[in-house]
Order: sequence, then structure tokens, then C-alpha cells
Amino acid sequence: MVPIMSLWLPILISAVLVFVVSAIVHMVLGYHRSDFKQLPDETGVMEAVRKSGALPGDYMAPYCRTPAEMKTPEFVERRMKGPVLIMTVIQGGPITMGKELLQWFLYCVFVSVFAAYITGRALASGTEYLQVFRFAGTTAFACYAVGMIPQSIWYKRQWSTTFKDLFDGLVYACATAGVFGWLWPGR
Repeated sequence: MVPIMSLWLPILISAVLVFVVSAIVHMVLGYHRSDFKQLPDETGVMEAVRKSGALPGDYMAPYCRTPAEMKTPEFVERRMKGPVLIMTVIQGGPITMGKELLQWFLYCVFVSVFAAYITGRALASGTEYLQVFRFAGTTAFACYAVGMIPQSIWYKRQWSTTFKDLFDGLVYACATAGVFGWLWPGR
């Protein structure tokens, strides 16, 4: 067993590395540019949402409050007529990424702390690189990637986007695992 406090360096370095790799994935490689599509009448839809008074938040249409309401003829008709929408409305204004980038970095630290905890509880100081890589990588992959799958199951997100997110999660997990294997105490 390795105390989590002795793993502060791999925690921070792996978080920084994942942060940098994710910037490269999203800003340079560009394969996520096809994750979203433009609406055929973007201006009209945006105007309709604006006029509706929808505040920032998550919405579903048609919407029902209870399972019993799902069985009403009115709801069934709206659902059958379509379209069915699941959307997130965010505040308009200039594009700023500072808050989101800070939250992403803190999430990277959180994942690395979680990987450190699991790996440190399972393995001793001086454990070989590949064993550390396996534990830290599997834990990081579960954090970065596995939770994306329900988005396609329940909210009908494109599976192609989820597969790209799984690939990203694998890359981030390998970066995390590599740092932990490299900086594992007693190696």
C-alpha cells in the first residue's frame, strides 16, 4: 500500500499532461468537429427558443412530469408527431473558456487522485511499471470514458461521438498510467 500523499507528483503531472493532450485533441486534431450538426433553420430555431423564454438549463420536448402523463393521448400524439428534443440551453454572449478550462483541469486532478487512491491501495512501493500502468490506467479509463456510454443509450447522442470520447478516454488513461508507472515510489 502506498499513501496517497506520496503520490502528489504523479497526480499533478498526469493531470497537466491530460490537460495538454486534450487541448491537442480538440484544437489540433479536429476529429470532434463533426460531433454536432447545424440545424436547417438555425436562425429560426434560435429565435423560437429565445422567444420561449427558456433559461439556461436542460430541456426535453415533449416533456411530461409523470409516467402516467406519458400514457395520455396528448403526450403520445406530440411524441409521435415529433421532433423529440433533448437540448441544453446556455447563456448567450462572447465565447469564454476560462471557467470551463479550470473545471476541466480540476476534473483531471480529481481523476488522478482517484487513480492514485485505487492504485496506491492495491499496490506496494516498488511495484513494476506495467502493474502500476494497469491499475492507474484502468481506473483513469473508467473515469474519463465509461460514463459517456449512457449518453448514447438514454439521450440518443450519436454513437460515433461516444466512440470518439472512448478513444479520448483511452488516450487520457494511458497518459495518466504512464506518469504513474514512471513516478511510482520505490522504482
